[in-house]
Amino acid sequence: MTNNDIFRRIRYTFDLKDSAIVDIFSLAEVSVSQEQVTAWLKKDDDDAFVTMKNRELAAFLNGFISFKRGKREGPQPVPESQLNNNMVFQKLRIALNLKADDILEVFELVGLPLSHHELSAFFRKPSHKNYRECKDQMLRNFLLGIQLQLRPNPNGSGTDV
Repeated sequence: MTNNDIFRRIRYTFDLKDSAIVDIFSLAEVSVSQEQVTAWLKKDDDDAFVTMKNRELAAFLNGFISFKRGKREGPQPVPESQLNNNMVFQKLRIALNLKADDILEVFELVGLPLSHHELSAFFRKPSHKNYRECKDQMLRNFLLGIQLQLRPNPNGSGTDV
């Protein structure tokens, strides 16, 4: 998944307006314009599309943590220049204040049952012997599960007769 894909999915799932996204970046003490946000959200084949860098996505996720949980006192975390799916997963877990059982429920929603051991492997240090790399499909399923929780049926009331 590209940084832009992750950014678009989070924006859609939480129904964030461009102005709210600018505010989220400011919570991480990073200044962006609405034009930048719009360019990141464009389709990949659009001429106005701009690739979102790791540091920009990290800043957004740090701001998202503050947005969802409240800004912490003292200096804000510095956005990472290197970002991987495990780090994105961890930041979303923190922002949404999810415990292991909550995350396992999210994966159940998309038909991907995991054990506690499999899940905890994603949150270990890379040097740990049981560390497991979070592949794109796993992160995509997690984001889809969150979307299904928050926006369960975009096409109607959910009652088919």
